[in-house]
Amino acid sequence: MATETNEMISVEEMGDLCNNMALLEQELMKNHGIDPNLYIEYDVKRGLRDSSGKGVLTGLTEISDACAYNLVHGRSIPADGQLYYQGVNVTDIVNGLGGRKYGFEEVIYLLMFGKLPSQRELDLFFPVMAQMEDLSQRFVRDVVMKASNPNIMNAMQRCVLTLYTYDRNPEDISPGNVLRQTMELTAKLPLIAIFSYHSYRHFRKGETLFIRNPERHLSLAENFLLMLRPSGKYTELEAKVLDVALILHAEHGGGNNSTFTTHVVTSTGTDTYSSIAASLGSLKGPRHGGANLKVQYMFADIMEHVEDWTDEKAVSEYLEKILDKKAFDHSGLIYGMGHAVYTLSDPREVILKKYAKKLAEEKDMMKEFALYDLVERLAGRLIMERRNMQKNVCANVDFYSGFVYSMLGIPEELFTPLFAIARMPGWSAHRLEELINTSKIIRPAYKYVGVHTGYIPIEER
Repeated sequence: MATETNEMISVEEMGDLCNNMALLEQELMKNHGIDPNLYIEYDVKRGLRDSSGKGVLTGLTEISDACAYNLVHGRSIPADGQLYYQGVNVTDIVNGLGGRKYGFEEVIYLLMFGKLPSQRELDLFFPVMAQMEDLSQRFVRDVVMKASNPNIMNAMQRCVLTLYTYDRNPEDISPGNVLRQTMELTAKLPLIAIFSYHSYRHFRKGETLFIRNPERHLSLAENFLLMLRPSGKYTELEAKVLDVALILHAEHGGGNNSTFTTHVVTSTGTDTYSSIAASLGSLKGPRHGGANLKVQYMFADIMEHVEDWTDEKAVSEYLEKILDKKAFDHSGLIYGMGHAVYTLSDPREVILKKYAKKLAEEKDMMKEFALYDLVERLAGRLIMERRNMQKNVCANVDFYSGFVYSMLGIPEELFTPLFAIARMPGWSAHRLEELINTSKIIRPAYKYVGVHTGYIPIEER
């Protein structure tokens, strides 16, 4: 008779189960290996990239453009990176805000509707978004608070999928209905993430449970800090830095993994909740949304093993140990360095670094900031030397984002969920773009390289 929980399985049964699973794993590994040379023979674009590492062209978009080269006499010359949202330079967007808040809200409008909003358009947009922030008490009690999860990304996926049942028209994929759904998800995702985190703290760690609802006159960045902190207090600079961080993570072209996932899943004709849940699953992967955590862990390791953080020689020697796989996680990687598109500079990192310095000054953490700056200056050169690279290696946005989140008191469990909150308007814009402009399901090819065999009756195997 089957048992209901693993706790009811006897020690002997558990031992047999482990042994059987080990045998099954051996069988799996033995029968699923593909000769790496076949990928070269058939010119397979592994990771949808060509031999130079450049992404294979799979679609067209007007939503954003990441530029790292200038075309001079037909040649691509590396240049400082530039990022455009709907044709508008992100650097200009951030600088144009001045002291105004609601910058992320303006970017949500820009990405979804294709233009910068006028004040009149913002006055119409803000109240709609504020109304959509609400989560019913029943949803919070029955969905968010039950089955608390130490991984908030999984909790967010579960909540997003469950919102399907609260939607009176969940299967309608007409642009107008999808716009409504994606705006609601953009507004609700911060609440889902923070309430899920508080649920985890209470039910898994035994800490005091508190739930604070957002206030409609505040920006998304302000409400995030308000709902997260027991005191509900934050400084003007803290809210500004978080607002800028959200802007910089809002969108980065159709080729990044989670946004491409949005296109792929949307092309099947499925509902919005399934599409966004799939994108969340993609972003959760440590090769995508979890990179800033790796940077944080790496810096904690450097701080522990390098006595004088200002000693350039000592820091350089430890970075060499990391590259030689003799230190930190033995991967040979300096996390936060290098990017698939940018070479001379990542514009998001350039902007975020300025705000990281301002926040470090307010938090009395300039010693830590100086170490980040030193590692950034040393790492690119060391990587190029060790790997005999001609292409420049620059820091990417993940280099400083984790440091910023830590200074803001945001727990590690919310690093990737915060990325998802920021990226939600980008996913939404791409989902709408896919629905409006294409009608074919995305279906790339995989070459079969196995061997055809005849069926063998079970008694003869």
